[in-house]
Amino acid sequence: MRVVSGIQPTGNLHLGNYLGAIKQWVAMQDDVAKAGGDCLFFLADLHALTVAIDPKELAANTIEMAAALLAAGIDPEKAILFNQARVAAHAELCWILQGTARMGWLNRMTQWKDKAGKNRDGQSAGLFTYPVLMAADVLVYKTTHVPVGEDQKQHLEFARDVAAKFNTDFGVDLFVLPEPLVSTAAPRIMSLRDGSAKMSKSDPSEMSRIHLTDSDDAIAQKFRKARTDAEPLPDTVAALAERPEAKNLVTIYAALAGKTPDAVVAEFAGQGFGSFKPTLADLAIATLGPIRDRLTRLLDDRGAVAQILARGGDRAATLANPTLAEAQAAVGLQV
Repeated sequence: MRVVSGIQPTGNLHLGNYLGAIKQWVAMQDDVAKAGGDCLFFLADLHALTVAIDPKELAANTIEMAAALLAAGIDPEKAILFNQARVAAHAELCWILQGTARMGWLNRMTQWKDKAGKNRDGQSAGLFTYPVLMAADVLVYKTTHVPVGEDQKQHLEFARDVAAKFNTDFGVDLFVLPEPLVSTAAPRIMSLRDGSAKMSKSDPSEMSRIHLTDSDDAIAQKFRKARTDAEPLPDTVAALAERPEAKNLVTIYAALAGKTPDAVVAEFAGQGFGSFKPTLADLAIATLGPIRDRLTRLLDDRGAVAQILARGGDRAATLANPTLAEAQAAVGLQV
């Protein structure tokens, strides 16, 4: 089993990132390591180039994101942690696969339509073709499983299509068709100000999200001011269907406590949010406080974090380079 997943280094991770992805990664690295497999987690700095960037900000965000992953529990002894640009095979295989991928496939990608909007002609070529790089990211490691959310399923199908066509076109059995790894434990964390919108770095309101770097007081204040309604908590999750803000706080509590939402509402049924919010804030502080403290220590020595990424890059390249060489040979680039 070989699991590969990436995250863009956009800086300042929040509670939604932690509960929706990183906590799952930490559990995954332990499970896969016990099974004798490999987990590779990378900072997708090459993908960041598809839109306008500040070079200094990208470099800083890459280190800060790596530090946050380490602080949250990613262990470079159990998993391979690196930034994408350190492994040239990603970009080299991407170019080879550009000859296999089809314009029609790319035109159908819903994220291209969403991100480009009405100004398609003004977007970078990279924004249009980045699914090919995403395919290379997983195919170069002969990945067996890729953690996916709802918004990434189409990209994995694209990677499988590219792999199958390449193998057929060149008469090889080179690329593994990766399977989706769908975690039922990954919750969808919403804004603290709007239960219908995902928690996001791009939300203009700082009160909409909990940063992993927030102080204990800031965490308590944000939960205290989180939008809710006047009704007490019911005794079933189903009764929260039309109460998105209330459901979101129950979801957060359940994810932090390692319980089901049903167990949470059963425990707090009949209580108002005046008593539930402080309890939720205390749980969040107990969970995130140690992560914040480790993150602060890691960022005091950014060079050490960079060295961890460099070592991870070397290990990743050792796995990727043989696949790249096979692909080069298949298309006639090795003479």
